[in-house]
Amino acid sequence: MKTLHTLAKLFAILAGLLLTFITLMTCWSVIGRNFLDTSLIGDFELTGLATGAAIALFMPYCQAKRGNIIVDFFTTKVSEKKQAGLDRFGALLLALLFALLAWRTTLGGLNSFSTHSESQILGFPVWTVYASMVPPFVLTALIGLGQMLFGLGAVDTDAADTGEVHA
Repeated sequence: MKTLHTLAKLFAILAGLLLTFITLMTCWSVIGRNFLDTSLIGDFELTGLATGAAIALFMPYCQAKRGNIIVDFFTTKVSEKKQAGLDRFGALLLALLFALLAWRTTLGGLNSFSTHSESQILGFPVWTVYASMVPPFVLTALIGLGQMLFGLGAVDTDAADTGEVHA
């Protein structure tokens, strides 16, 4: 599980770099448009494509840290053992959902590749965005599956990499 958490952390760093790129590109475009009488052509296309990839790249880390929304309104008075069982069931459902997303995203990317689908202004190949989303979806599914099998909480990889498990 620790390897999966490390990969999730790397994906999150990559997502942060993508968002930094988007921010810098947007600033450059706005400054250029308003003060230099020039702009970046297709900046909104790149923003949309990179944002989609960044969101997918954040998913494994969110699940590894158990940062996804848990609705516990009905289970607040349930024993810890039953809550743990429900959490495992939720992790299984999440794993199945992300496996489905990975499969369908793969098919969408293959279709986009075979039809040479491109963004409208820049002609950026759309299949690359699909391809960037599949590995984080698979990783999220594996983390959810591991959490279901081992009943682990979030592994604290930030605190001196001790491997401590928090329920």
